[in-house]
Amino acid sequence: QVQLVESGGGLVQPGGSLRLSCTASRYISSIYTVAWYRQAPGSERESVALINSDDTINYADSVKGRFTISRDNAKNTVYLQMNSLRPEDTAVYYCYVRHSYSGTFYWGQGTQVTVSS
Repeated sequence: QVQLVESGGGLVQPGGSLRLSCTASRYISSIYTVAWYRQAPGSERESVALINSDDTINYADSVKGRFTISRDNAKNTVYLQMNSLRPEDTAVYYCYVRHSYSGTFYWGQGTQVTVSS
């Protein structure tokens, strides 16, 4: 079992930046795919950024060039640096990890990001 705890969300003005963190309760090796998802009110949960077990990275088209995902295995932490934030980035952001072989996956509880002036 893995518990994931997100932090770093909040209220920011358009054009601002936030860095989200997701810390796991135990060591998450590179065999785990790690990702950030988000869900806006009335919308389905969507993938924002993902690091595959082979270290390839994928971003949603809507965040390319603005968001950066990274991981620090030594700290059991995944980050999402979000720059040039827009009102449409407003959502609850969730951390997700999945074992690449077994398929076992875990979700964090979510952190609210609100972009508004």
